[in-house]
Amino acid sequence: MDTIADMGGMQGMGSVQYAPPDDPPFHNDTERKIFAMALLSMRTSGTNLDSFRHAINRQHPLDYLADGYWGRWLNCAENLLTDSAIIAPGAVEARARKLRGEDVEEPPVPEPNKPDYKPTAGGSIRQVDDPPKFAVGDRVRAKDIHPLGHTRLARYTRGRTGVVRMVLPAQVLPDTHAHFIAENAQHVYNVAFDSHELWGPEAETFELHIDLYEDYLEPA
Repeated sequence: MDTIADMGGMQGMGSVQYAPPDDPPFHNDTERKIFAMALLSMRTSGTNLDSFRHAINRQHPLDYLADGYWGRWLNCAENLLTDSAIIAPGAVEARARKLRGEDVEEPPVPEPNKPDYKPTAGGSIRQVDDPPKFAVGDRVRAKDIHPLGHTRLARYTRGRTGVVRMVLPAQVLPDTHAHFIAENAQHVYNVAFDSHELWGPEAETFELHIDLYEDYLEPA
């Protein structure tokens, strides 16, 4: 699905801001606690890294922009726990209002409904028997598709042509893995795109490298 999280290359969003090399991973205890809560929610809800990313991406655009980086992680934790019926919809808001002294009734705790999911191995890398469809030096085109579910195919690459620079280890496909349909392991390619191919003749001149799954590509 095309979400607010896929804002790479969008006009009007400002320039990319890079953190300094010595920037710490956490700036305060609140960030540390949110990080821990998000990881715990992923384990408690029985989900995986791709469903975790999908839970971040499908937040309301206004919340995504307004709540900041760690606010997105906190909202993601709520999405995961709600999806697996660990907590009821609206439970977090009701508890917050109750802690503020409001006379509200919290929704009843539901019966957990975790996904029936068992990975075939740890992590995302897998061994596949089929040979790669593309080789280093091949010209490829990112498919112009708009899936209804999760995807890692950035909008700014769709329909654009690049060159395969590396054939990477096979990995599970996020598009199906996030929804617990199948791992659908496949080859991954590092593809180089000319900046002018992506953003037009007035773009700054550089070459962008992005890792793309085999299902995302077609011969150019």
